[in-house]
Amino acid sequence: MKFGPLPLDQADGALLAHSLSVPGLRLKKAHRLSTTDIAALRAAGIESVIGAMLEFGDVPENEAAARLAAALSIDGCEVREPATGRVNIHARDAGVFTVDRAIIDAINRIDPALTIATLAPFDTVEPGQMVATVKIIPFAAPEAALRAAIDAAGAREAFAVHRFRSRRVAVIQTTLPGVKSSILDKTTRVTSDRLSRSHSTLATELRVPHEDEALASALSNLDPATDLVLVFGASALCDWDDVIPAAIRRAGGTVERAGMPVDPGNLLVLGSISGRTVIGAPGCARSPKPNGFDWVLDRLIADLPVTAADIAAMGVGGLLMEIPVRPQPRDLAPAETRPIVHAAILAAGRSSRMHGPNKLLSEFDGKPLIRRVADAVTSSRVDATHIVLGHQRDRIAAALDGLDVAFVDNPDYADGLSASLKAAERALSPEVSGLLVVLGDMPGVTASAIDAMLDAFARSGGQAIIRATDAGKRGNPVLLPRALFAEIERIEGDTGARHLVEGASLPVVDVELGAAASLDLDTQDAVRLAGGNIVEDA
Repeated sequence: MKFGPLPLDQADGALLAHSLSVPGLRLKKAHRLSTTDIAALRAAGIESVIGAMLEFGDVPENEAAARLAAALSIDGCEVREPATGRVNIHARDAGVFTVDRAIIDAINRIDPALTIATLAPFDTVEPGQMVATVKIIPFAAPEAALRAAIDAAGAREAFAVHRFRSRRVAVIQTTLPGVKSSILDKTTRVTSDRLSRSHSTLATELRVPHEDEALASALSNLDPATDLVLVFGASALCDWDDVIPAAIRRAGGTVERAGMPVDPGNLLVLGSISGRTVIGAPGCARSPKPNGFDWVLDRLIADLPVTAADIAAMGVGGLLMEIPVRPQPRDLAPAETRPIVHAAILAAGRSSRMHGPNKLLSEFDGKPLIRRVADAVTSSRVDATHIVLGHQRDRIAAALDGLDVAFVDNPDYADGLSASLKAAERALSPEVSGLLVVLGDMPGVTASAIDAMLDAFARSGGQAIIRATDAGKRGNPVLLPRALFAEIERIEGDTGARHLVEGASLPVVDVELGAAASLDLDTQDAVRLAGGNIVEDA
């Protein structure tokens, strides 16, 4: 591949290194120049461009990324379509991510043009979350290097998402005089929340004296259908023959490990009785915050074995005191510590496919569509709502009279969705952590649906992309974290948030909203079919 300045008479077929804009023509980065493009550039007085010319043996970036991704042996994942030299790979279900580091390292050593990045081993993932991305850095990759990478990829399973399995779980709490029932009740609630991600059930909850004989009896008499036992001791483990390990042995079981090199979580006990796993939970597991107990519990629920050697190997990376809260299952933060989210309702478009009427003024149950959408957004827990206006600005603003919204003008609305997104992003104050992008023509979106997306964003610590789906298919609205705000400035034309989501290396969490996520109204027939009445322009 040749890269650098190219005179226009040598630029036919070149890939642009940078976006170009001349009167009547906008060309994006990586656009392949045609004879017509070159004529327009020459007419605008441009004599050369910076670009790349592919040579024999070069594989275009999207093709190279797709071929490398297809060669990977993976399980439990969905491979997305290539774009801008990138293929993103997402989890199908909630579970635990495993990766063969030797394979990933081997691919990344072959040629700097070919890269693959993944989550860390044993990370817990949500449905739809990105777990890996294949990226071709230049506009093309050498065929020889690509073949070598494909050979390395096919050696054995590169990575997988091990889906959580629904379990019947028993919780036994030991008690001592002075232990408050409120603490025991909270432990039950927090544990049930932890199990909810895997659709596991807390089938049995027992409370017995903090004595090895009483605990052993409880362990021996559990329902045979119980899959997993969690024991919370009234007093912290202080010896390998303390109450919990002693009770496991007294009940005829074995203790695999007592103590782990993860903090918080040091005082965990792992054992088994008649083939059923028993975890002696450390005291920190009474809290919803991440700790070593989660590492062991998640692996077991995902059918990944945990041995004494596995626990011994958890020390590197095992200092968890400062890590952020994971997406689920966790208590939501108090309102004052939640990420601040502003909504932007995009209402600047020309409704060109309506052939006259403005679809946003169509009436549903006697209310303009744009007001119906704004009512849903302002009734949710978003911290502020912005309405991006352009075409028929005054008519749209009048339809929203009295609502607690801020108007953002987009004088470039004829340039498409990207201009509205930019206008919305520029209106945000520095403390805003997330931008909820809502299309103005989606009558099925409700306040409760938006709140579900806000909850998912809060659980991610404000670090994930939250996307509405309909039966698993991507839709709208989309909630973008601050880490993507700068990328909004780089999009052009009638391009919404979809390309930002697909090209980002951030985790993506899908929130199922059903048909509301895919119902938008572009034509008069679509408005009528959805139950709306067309309002002709005055």
